[in-house]
Amino acid sequence: MWGTGASATQTQGAGPASDWLRWEQAGRAPVSGDGNGFGTRYAEDFAILAGLGLTHHRMSIDWSRIEPEEGKRYAGAIEHYRDILTAAREAGIDPWVCLFHFTLPNWVAEKGGFQAEETRTNFWARHVDFVAETFGDLVAGWQPVNETNYYARIAYSGSRPPGVTDREAMAIVDVAIHLATAEAAATLRQTGLPVSSIFGYSPALGHDDEPATTKAVERFYENSWGPGLGLFRDGVLRVYGAPVVERPDLVGCFDLIGFSYYATMGYAHGQPTIYPADAPVSPLGYGIWADGLGLALDRLHAEIPGVPLLIAEYGIGTQDDAVRAAYIARGLEMTTAALGRGIDVRGFFHWTAVDNYEWLHGYDVSFGIIDGDRVIRPSARVLQAAAADTPPGS
Repeated sequence: MWGTGASATQTQGAGPASDWLRWEQAGRAPVSGDGNGFGTRYAEDFAILAGLGLTHHRMSIDWSRIEPEEGKRYAGAIEHYRDILTAAREAGIDPWVCLFHFTLPNWVAEKGGFQAEETRTNFWARHVDFVAETFGDLVAGWQPVNETNYYARIAYSGSRPPGVTDREAMAIVDVAIHLATAEAAATLRQTGLPVSSIFGYSPALGHDDEPATTKAVERFYENSWGPGLGLFRDGVLRVYGAPVVERPDLVGCFDLIGFSYYATMGYAHGQPTIYPADAPVSPLGYGIWADGLGLALDRLHAEIPGVPLLIAEYGIGTQDDAVRAAYIARGLEMTTAALGRGIDVRGFFHWTAVDNYEWLHGYDVSFGIIDGDRVIRPSARVLQAAAADTPPGS
C-alpha cells in the first residue's frame, strides 16, 4: 500500500468548536485558518495523488466538527466528510480514517478530556460507534488514534491543550488513551475493514556503555513502546505511574501494527540527545537519520513476530526538497532491506501529501511532497517511481 497521511486540523484548520481553536485564540499557537485548503480542494488533491500512484490516504474526521455540542451532531459536517470520502473513492483512492488526531471538542475538553473516565467509556465509545455506522460504507480501513503513546505526553507538558504540566494526569490519560485506542480498534474491526494502529515508534541507542545510559534506553522502550505493544500482545497495559490494567479481550485488536518514524533517540551519560551525534537537525529539533526506520522495523518484528507492519507516517520537515527526496529514498532502501529479512511490511504512508499547518510551527515547516499551490515537488517522483515498480499483489 502506497499512501499519504494528513489530519483534519492541519488540512482544514481548527474546528470552530475545538479546543485547538481556543488555543489559537488565546495566542498559544499560530492561526490555522482554513488549513491547506483541503476542505475545498480535496478532489483536486486526490486526483494528484492517484496520478502519482499513491492510492491510499489517511485522513481524520474531526470529532468537534461532527459533534460540536454533546449529543448534537451537525448534518452539514457529516455530509461534507461523506463527500470527501466519496471523492476519494471516485479518484481511485482508498481512504483510511483516523477518529482522533490530538484535538477535542470543547465540550469534551471541559469535562476533563480523557482524564475523565466517562470520556472513554461513554462519549468516545459512542463517537466510535457513530463514525463506524455513518462512514463505514465509504472507508477502506481505520487508523483510530494518531500516535497513541505520544498524546498524554504532549497534552500534559504545558505547551498544548489543556495547557497544564501534571505528571499524575499524564499517567491517567496515558492509560485512558491506550485503552480508548484498543477498544476503538476492536469495535471498528466489526465493520469487516482492516484496522491499524498509529504508534510513534522511535528507536533508542546509547552513545556510550555507561550504566545510566543503558538504563535510560531501557526505560525509553518500557515507557514509549511497552504500553501499546503489551496491551496488543499480552492484554496487559503497563503505564509508568499507574496501576497495571489487565484486558485479555483486547489481545490482537489490530490487524496491522502501524507506526510513525521521524527520528532515533540518543542517550549519552544517561541524558537524551540526538542520534547520530553528527546528524543534521530538523526544524522540529530532532536528528535526521533515515536508517533508524530499519531499526524500528527490526525491533517491532522481534517484539511481535508474525504481525503485519505498516509504516503509517514517514517524512521530514524541511524547506530543501532535495533533502526530502534523499530521505525518502533512504527510507525506501531500509524498507526493502527489511522485506528481504522476512519482515512483513504491508505499506508505506508518507507524511504528508500537501504542505499543511504544523501545530505550534504554523506554516513555517514544510512536510509535503506537494506545495500549497499544488505544485508537485521532485520528492514526489521518488515515491511515484517506487509505487510504479511494485507489482500488484506483491
